[in-house]
Amino acid sequence: STIDNRQSTIDNPHSQLSTLVARSRTEAIAIAIATAGEKTVALPFYKTILQNILFLLAADAKRVAMVERSGLGEKSSSEMSLDDQEIPLYENSKERQHYDEMANLYSIILATEHLERAYARDAVDPKTYTEQCKKLISQFGVAEHSIRDQMSTETFMSLYQMDCPRAVERLLVQGVPQPIKGGDKGTSHAATVAETVQYFITIMDAVRLEQRFVDELQPLLSDLMDSLTRLPETPNDFEPNRKVQSWLQKLNSMRAVDEIEEEDARQLLHDLDSAYTEFTRFLKTQFNS
Repeated sequence: STIDNRQSTIDNPHSQLSTLVARSRTEAIAIAIATAGEKTVALPFYKTILQNILFLLAADAKRVAMVERSGLGEKSSSEMSLDDQEIPLYENSKERQHYDEMANLYSIILATEHLERAYARDAVDPKTYTEQCKKLISQFGVAEHSIRDQMSTETFMSLYQMDCPRAVERLLVQGVPQPIKGGDKGTSHAATVAETVQYFITIMDAVRLEQRFVDELQPLLSDLMDSLTRLPETPNDFEPNRKVQSWLQKLNSMRAVDEIEEEDARQLLHDLDSAYTEFTRFLKTQFNS
């Protein structure tokens, strides 16, 4: 029924969302946030608005393309009215699923962009930011995989003119929330150290057991990176953080079904082993000081 409602919205060019998108996508998002009536917008509500905006943009793009191919009239696409002709966005359930997946990806990217902006303005507390960011990163991995056969994420963002540098950094480059020194105040230092040791051992065992798929290794590295960044005493140029982060970036640039080469697996295990040695050395230094 949700999809049917979206189709109804697309077919009605006089609907509220169509009017908003006709003015500008940025203004539509701003009005959507204001409509929520909260300083921090509930992500499910926000993502639903963004999904509808993608459906409208896709419908407009399809309508313009079909009019241009048919050579109707002399009007440019910028002069065309949405009332010129009614063109369905999809013809069958497969096409409908395709647009639904694109709408989901679109909403995740823009929601991440605005979450990053909200955190930079101190409009969301660190705990909420970390929880929501982790959720969006996880959802992004699934959503991105669903369109990989048609286009890359970069092509998708270019197609829909998505200027989201913060989301690109968070989703495509970093792959983890912004590090927050000290983490959860309710978690003791000893517990965080124990978790970090556990994550080091788990990821190294996984590599030794010949786990090579990206979707097997990336979550383990992400957990390790998150635990490392919650240690308040570590310096900003802490070598274990740098090594784990570099591997996370490498895996984030690959598909979930991809496998790392055997030589990469050996290098990963070597880097993890040296990072763990440096981590334990740092702990001993802290204990003796």
